[in-house]
This record gives sequence, structure tokens and C-alpha cells, in this order.
Amino acid sequence: MQPGRHPDRSSAHRSRTVLAAGTLAALLALSGCGAGDSADSKGAAGDSAKYAAPRAERGAAAGAADQGSAESGSAEKKKPSALSTPHVIRKASLSVEVKSVPKAVAAARAATEGAGGLVASENTERLDATHEVSHIVLRVPQGEYDAVLRELSGGGKLLSRTSEAKDVTDQVVDVESRIATQRASVTRVRKLMDRADKLADVVTLEGELSNRQAELESLLAQQKSLQDRTTLATITLSLSEPESPSNSKDDDDPGFMDALGGGWHAFVTMVRWIAMAVGAAAPFLAAAAGLLLLGRLLRTWLARRRVSQEPQASQPDEQAPAAPEAPTAP
Repeated sequence: MQPGRHPDRSSAHRSRTVLAAGTLAALLALSGCGAGDSADSKGAAGDSAKYAAPRAERGAAAGAADQGSAESGSAEKKKPSALSTPHVIRKASLSVEVKSVPKAVAAARAATEGAGGLVASENTERLDATHEVSHIVLRVPQGEYDAVLRELSGGGKLLSRTSEAKDVTDQVVDVESRIATQRASVTRVRKLMDRADKLADVVTLEGELSNRQAELESLLAQQKSLQDRTTLATITLSLSEPESPSNSKDDDDPGFMDALGGGWHAFVTMVRWIAMAVGAAAPFLAAAAGLLLLGRLLRTWLARRRVSQEPQASQPDEQAPAAPEAPTAP
């Protein structure tokens, strides 16, 4: 039994030795692969540093495509949740006739501020000694929009009312997706700038970064505008006062003083028009009077000349010798 057991122990020992050798060889192979991968990565890093600009452009394009596809898929996944909370822009216009415009303005301001809103603009004008009109633009939260609208409509006699609601949920989701994509693009360009070592590559990447940051700021401005318009509804309120009954009665039933004033106004208007007609005809009248005077003087001169010539013509006839008398018969 002693010799039989020795071969089993030696075979078991050889098996363990072979297993240990195989494990060591596998570890060496893995370490060699890791070293090769490390060397390859170092070479790739050297090549990327050497050719930063071409690889930056290709990498940015490929990364943008991958990121765009990935984010488009995530946007599609998130879109139903975004659509579950719609974004709506609400506007309304009211025209109300009230007894006192200043009191109605104060009530509208109090209702707006009480609902957590604000007065965007106010314009009040005085038409005459007793009448005023006011135009107010109010911004109220979406949740208090209907309540404030009912309160303002009931503050007096409602003359007109218009309302509008526009759903911009798709636009809000699109802007948010574009902002996420643009931010990722800006981050990639900044990483490429950190790896670039040539001045030409840095200048090119700086120009690209500037363009992408400008587009990102534009998208952020659009997002802010949409957020403001969907968070606060806009109400344009026009307030006016009714006409005084005494004034309307005076206008409907004119009295003696109204008739006297109207007659005096007509008389003054007639005199003014006559004076204007005389003034317009004065040059022509002056010219006609001058011509008449000149004709009269010319006729007088001709008459005097004719009278002076007649005595001269009759004088030779008077001085002619008398004819001899005929001899008398013896």
C-alpha cells in the first residue's frame, strides 16, 4: 500500500503545478495585452496631440452625431413626461366701464398683487375736467388667471372681452433638447482645446467655441422668454367712465343762450367771409377805379381841346371883307 499511494501524490502534485503554470501564463498574457493597450493609447494620444486639428474636427463631428442620436433617444423617452405638463401662453383683453377710473385702477392693482402678479405698464389720461381713461397691462400666474379675469370683469360694465391660449409645449421641449445638445458640444470643444498644442488648432477651436457659445446663449434666451410667457399670463385692461347725464341733457335740449351763441357765431363767420371776399377783390377794384379815372381825364382833355379849336376855326370867317354894294339906279 505504501508504494501504491506514492504515485497518486505525485500525480496530484503535478496537476497542481500545471494549473499554477497555466494561471501564471494567463496573467502574463493579460498583463501583456494591458501593456499593449496602454502603449497603443499613449501612441494614440501622441498622434492626437500631433494632429489635433483634423482629429478635433472629425471627433467633434462624430461625437456630435453620437451625442445627438443618444440625446434624441433620451428626448424621445422624456417627451411623454414633458407633454404631461403642458406649457400654454394665455392672453386676454378687457374693456370695462366704471364709475371712477382711479378707484378701478387701485382695485385692479390690488387684485393682481394679491394673486402674486405684477403691473407691467399703466397709462392714464384725462379727457376733460370729469372724465379719465386708463390702459393697464397685468401679469398674473397661470393658476390665478381665471380668478383675476372674473374679478376684473365684474368691477363694472363689461364692454368687450377677448382671450387667447397658445400651446407651446413642443417648442419648449425642442428648445430644452437643443440646449442640452449645445452644452455637450461646447464641453467637447473645450476638451479638444485643452489637448491642442498648435496655435492654428487653438485659433480654429476658439472660433468654433465662440460660435457654439453664441448659439447656446440664444437658445437660453428663448428658453427664458418661453418660461416667462408660460408662467405669467397677460391681461390688458381698458377702463373708462360713462358720460355725465347733465352733459348729455344739455346737448339734447339747447336753450336761449345756445341759440344766441350759435347766431353770434354765424354772424361773425359771415362778416369774416365778407371781409375775406372784399380783401380778395380789392386789387381788381383798385385797378378798375384807376382805369375809370384815367378814361374820365382823357375825355375831359379831349373835350377841352375840341372847345379851344372851334373859336380858331370861326375867327377867319368874321374878318373876311364885305361884299361891294350894288350901285343904285339913277
